[in-house]
Amino acid sequence: MAAASEFVAYLVESLQPLGGVSARRMFGGHGIFKDGLMLGLVDADQLYLKVDDGNRPAYQARGLRPFDYVKKGKRIALSYYEAPSESCDDPDVLCDWARAAYDAALRGRKPK
Repeated sequence: MAAASEFVAYLVESLQPLGGVSARRMFGGHGIFKDGLMLGLVDADQLYLKVDDGNRPAYQARGLRPFDYVKKGKRIALSYYEAPSESCDDPDVLCDWARAAYDAALRGRKPK
């Protein structure tokens, strides 16, 4: 678990130029948040970023896969896709992808 925590700490540090980024343990992994909105999740040392119709094509064009899991024998896909591998090696690239993920989270926010 230490390695996962180190990876999450690295992501949060790398995303600091966006401001207001934090991580929280959840569902056996971690959620990555900006200003209270979840823009990513980490499961098994893999970062997944929030998608919607606005940014999903960029992930699909690269052959990236959605985060999914099996519940009661049924596969469930969430609106998070694998982050491109190079994004975790370059904080500037990571911030670009995370900004688009945050924009998707904003668009999907339910009104209060």
